[in-house]
Amino acid sequence: MSTTIAETTTSQEAQEKLANELLNQTQNASQLNSSQVAKVVGILEKILDGPFVSKAVGQKVINIVSNLMKGNSVALSASANRLVQVVEDVGLKLIVPGDRQILSSGSVVLAVRSVDGTNFPLTSFNIFNTDNVQIRAISGSRTKRSGSALGSVSLPSSLTAGLSPEEQQLANRVQFTFYTKPALFQDDALNNQTLVSPVLAASVANLSIRNLAKNIQFTIRNVNPVNENYSASCAFWDLSRSGRGGWSSAGCFVVSTTPEETTCSCNHLTSFAILLDLSREGMVDRQHAEILTFITYIGCGISAIFLALTLLTYLLFDKLLRDIPAKILVQLCISLLFLNLVFLLDGWLALYPAVGLCISTAFFLHYFLLTSFTWAGLEALHMYLSIVRVFTPYLSRYMLKFSLIGWGVPLLVVIIIISVDKDNYGVVTYGKYTDGTSDDFCWLRNDIAFYVGVVAYFLVIFALCLLVFIIVMVQLNRIKKQNPQNQPPNRGVMTDLRSIAGLVVLLGLTWGFALFAWGPLYLPFVYLFSIFNSLQGFFVFIFHCAVKENVRRQWRTYLCCGKLRLAENSDWSRTATQNRRNLSVTTATTSAPHLTSRSSSVISDSTNSNGSVFADSRISDNSNSDAILNEIHRRNLSS
Repeated sequence: MSTTIAETTTSQEAQEKLANELLNQTQNASQLNSSQVAKVVGILEKILDGPFVSKAVGQKVINIVSNLMKGNSVALSASANRLVQVVEDVGLKLIVPGDRQILSSGSVVLAVRSVDGTNFPLTSFNIFNTDNVQIRAISGSRTKRSGSALGSVSLPSSLTAGLSPEEQQLANRVQFTFYTKPALFQDDALNNQTLVSPVLAASVANLSIRNLAKNIQFTIRNVNPVNENYSASCAFWDLSRSGRGGWSSAGCFVVSTTPEETTCSCNHLTSFAILLDLSREGMVDRQHAEILTFITYIGCGISAIFLALTLLTYLLFDKLLRDIPAKILVQLCISLLFLNLVFLLDGWLALYPAVGLCISTAFFLHYFLLTSFTWAGLEALHMYLSIVRVFTPYLSRYMLKFSLIGWGVPLLVVIIIISVDKDNYGVVTYGKYTDGTSDDFCWLRNDIAFYVGVVAYFLVIFALCLLVFIIVMVQLNRIKKQNPQNQPPNRGVMTDLRSIAGLVVLLGLTWGFALFAWGPLYLPFVYLFSIFNSLQGFFVFIFHCAVKENVRRQWRTYLCCGKLRLAENSDWSRTATQNRRNLSVTTATTSAPHLTSRSSSVISDSTNSNGSVFADSRISDNSNSDAILNEIHRRNLSS
C-alpha cells in the first residue's frame, strides 16, 4: 500500500486526487489489514477537513467506504466508528445546490435534504434499492410507505420544537444513511445466534434531539427472511458503549414484525415500582413492562377516583371528622391522591424537552411520595400513643403539630436535595429491560439523593409502622388467650383478617414489597408492589370507608332515598349512643381518677375513628373493623 500520499490538501483538485488513489487502493479491500485500513480512514478524514465537500468528492468517499465494507471484518473493527463518522461528516459538509442531494454506492446510500429548522416539515425517506431513493417533505400529517421499500422512516414536524432558537437555525439539513449490511456495526456482546438487519440512520445537522412529543417510526426490510424461531428487537448504535460502540435499544420497541420486515417506534412505559426500585436497574423484559404499566396506570386511576370519594365522604359529613385518626386519614388521602395524579402525568410530561418542567414534576412526585410515607408514620405514632401507651394525645394543637411534621419535614428534604443540585431531579433513562429497552421518566437522577432522600426515609417510617403493627398483633393475641369468653360472638377469622388487612393498608406496609425485589424474586415482588401500591387508594376506601357501618349510615341517611334511606334518629343511632354512654361509665369506674378524662377521650378517638383501622362492634358501629384496637385499649386501662 502506498505511503507517499500527501498529509494535507488545500484544493478540491487535491481532494479528488487523494480520493481517486484511495478508491483504487480499496478495490480489493479484503487484502487490507487493520493498520492499512486505519491509514485509509486517516486520509479520508484529511480529505473532509475543509468546511465543504463537493458532490464529486463526496461520492468518491462514499464509494471508498463501500469498498472497505467488503473487506475483512476483523480489519474493519478498529476503524468502524471512524468510518461511520466519515459518512456523517460527508452529509454535514456536502454542498446541496438544490433542496436535496443523494450519494449512492453498492453498500452505502447517503441522502441529504435542506430544511427550515424553525418550521420543520414532515419528512419521509424511502429506499427501494441503492439506485432508487425517495426523500421528500409531506404537507399532510401522515405518510404512506411502500411495502417494497428496503428501509423507510418519517420525521414528524415537531422534531425541532424542543430546540433552542440558535439550534433551530443550525438545523438546516436532515440526512439519512442506509447501510445494506452491518459490516461497520459489529458488537462483541451479541452472540452468534443474533442477526443484524441492514442499518438505517437519520440525523438533523449533528444535533442531539430527544424527548420527542411524537414518536418516530421506522421500518427495515430483512434482506433474507428471518426464521420464525427468532424474535425481533429494535436498536441503535451507541458509540459510547464498551469504548468501541455497541447496540442499544433504550427507548425503542417493536411495533410489528414479520419474517420480512420489522417496524419500530419509541414509547414511554413506566411501572409504579420505579418509585422505590432499590436496585435502580429494573431487569424485566418488554412484555412484563407493558403488563406492569397497564396495572400501574389502571390502578392509579382507580385509586385517584376512590381517594376523591373518600375525601368527599369525610369532608361532607362532620360526624365522621370529629376525632384525630379520621383527620390523619384525610391528610393521608390528600397526599396519596396528589401522588397518584403526579405519577399519572409524569410519563407524559417526560416526553417534553422543557428541562424545568421535568425538574418540577420530579420535585413534586418526590414530595408527595414522602408525605404519603410521613402520614402513614404519623398514623402509627398516634396509634402507639393512644392505644398501646394508653396516652391520649391531649396536647394543645395536636393536629397542627402533626400537620407541620406531615407536610413540613418532606418539604425540607426535597428543598435540601434541589438546593444541593437542581440536576438531582430530571429525566432518568429508566429500566434496562432484558431486550435492551428503557424508558424516560422524571425522577431523582442522582443515586445518592435517591438512597438518602427516598430509601433511608422510607426505611425509618417503615420500621416504625412495622413495629406498631407487631405490637398490636401481639397484644391482640394475648387478649384472645386471656379472655376467650369475652370475644364478640359474631367475630370470626375473616373479620380479623379484614381488620389486619385494613391496618396493613393504612400503615403503608405494602411498600415493603420493594425490600424483597432482588435477584430471582425481583419479578414476583415487583408485580405485588405495583398491584398493591397503585391500588392503595382503592383499598383505603374499601377498608376505611365502604365497610364502616357508621360511614354507610351517613350515606344512607343523607344520600339515599326510598327504602335505603335511614332517618337521622334511627334505632341504631339511639342504641349506639346508649352503648357509648355505658362504656364511658364502665371505664370511669374501673380507671384511676386522674385518668378519667383522658381515658374517655381515648375511647372516643378509637370508637368513632374512621381513620383508625378497627371499630368496636359493640360501640359506634357493627363493622367490627376497630374492635381489636379498642379491646387492647380497654385491657390496658383496666390492668
